[in-house]
Amino acid sequence: MRTVNGILWTGIVSIALLSTVGVQAYTGSSLEKNAKVTMAQARMIALKAHPGKITDAELEKENGGSGLRYSFDILTGKTTHEVGVDAQTGNVLENKAEGSHPD
Repeated sequence: MRTVNGILWTGIVSIALLSTVGVQAYTGSSLEKNAKVTMAQARMIALKAHPGKITDAELEKENGGSGLRYSFDILTGKTTHEVGVDAQTGNVLENKAEGSHPD
């Protein structure tokens, strides 16, 4: 820890590093303690199933699979796909273009 002109540089550097690696909260993050697959692993699985840019991510209880799934909106061009990844097995449960009225 280093103080220069009364500023703690360790904290500033830590905040800067976190912002560059994309650490962020997501809907349902409190459920992750019940998941065997982490958000980072699920993101990789989803992007392998449908490459693009993730615009939304959540962990939710939903029918199908183990009942706990990560859901990603992935933008490719002008089309958004929803990709669901089972939070227990890592299996892709859903991979489809979103309709005109997405969830």
